[in-house]
Amino acid sequence: MLDNLSGATRLYPVVGDPIAQVKSPGGVTRAFEEQGADAICYPVQVAPADFATFIADARVTKNMDGLIITVPHKFAAHDACDRLSDRAAFLKSVNTIRRLPDGTLVGDMFDGLGFVAACQDNGCDFAGKRALLVGAGGAGTAIAHAVASAGVCELVLAELDTARRDDLVARLRAAEFNVTSGPADATGFDIVLNATPLGMREGDPTAVPLETLRPGMFVGDVVTKPEVPPLIAAARGIGCRTSNGVAMFGKVRDLMVAFLLAR
Repeated sequence: MLDNLSGATRLYPVVGDPIAQVKSPGGVTRAFEEQGADAICYPVQVAPADFATFIADARVTKNMDGLIITVPHKFAAHDACDRLSDRAAFLKSVNTIRRLPDGTLVGDMFDGLGFVAACQDNGCDFAGKRALLVGAGGAGTAIAHAVASAGVCELVLAELDTARRDDLVARLRAAEFNVTSGPADATGFDIVLNATPLGMREGDPTAVPLETLRPGMFVGDVVTKPEVPPLIAAARGIGCRTSNGVAMFGKVRDLMVAFLLAR
C-alpha cells in the first residue's frame, strides 16, 4: 500500500473527532490502488472549533484532492462546500468533498445510498414496509432520505434532538414521503435501523429495547466496531436478517471513491 508513496501521491484525509475508531483509510486506499490511482487516505483528528481552519488549509493544499468527512463534521462540511449535489443540498449534510484544481469544494452524501444498498444485499425489501430509524445525525439524515426513497409505506424517526428530528420530518414530508416521529421502540415494525453510535462502546444501551424485536424483522446498524454490535447479535439470535456497519461501509466506500476520482 505504501510502496509507491511519493511526492506525486494525491492526498485524501478522512476527518473526524474522535478518529481512532475509523476503519476507512486502509479500505479507501486499497480501492484507490484497484482503480490505478496514486493516492492515499489517512486519518486526521480535527476538533469542531478548528474545522473551518482545516477547510481553509485544504483549499490551498494543491496535492489534496478530496476529503472524507465523519462524525461530528457532516453538517459543518455542508456549509463549507462551494457546490453541492441535489442530495447533499436537501440533506444539509456531506460525507465526501472533491477539491477541484482551483480550490472549489464540491460535496455529496453517500451514507444513505450505501446503507440501503447493503441492507438490500442482505435480504431487505423496503417496498411497502414500516420502518423505524433511530438517529437523525449526519448519517441518520442521509439514511432517512434513502429509506424513504426506497419505497417504505411509513418511516418513523426516533431522535433525541427534537429540533433536528422535526426539521427532517418536515422536509421529508414536504417531499411527499410518509414520515413521522416516534419513540425508539421496535414494536410493530418490519424494519428496524440504528443510525446512532449506540453499541460502539461496552456498556452502551441498545438503540431499541431488545425485547421489542421479533423474528421476521430486518435489523440494520451503522456501527462498524464491534463488527457485530449488541443489537445485531440479539437480532440474529432470534432469527432476524441483518446488515451491519461493515457491509454499509463497503458500499459507501465504492461510491465515495468513484466520486473522488471523477474528473
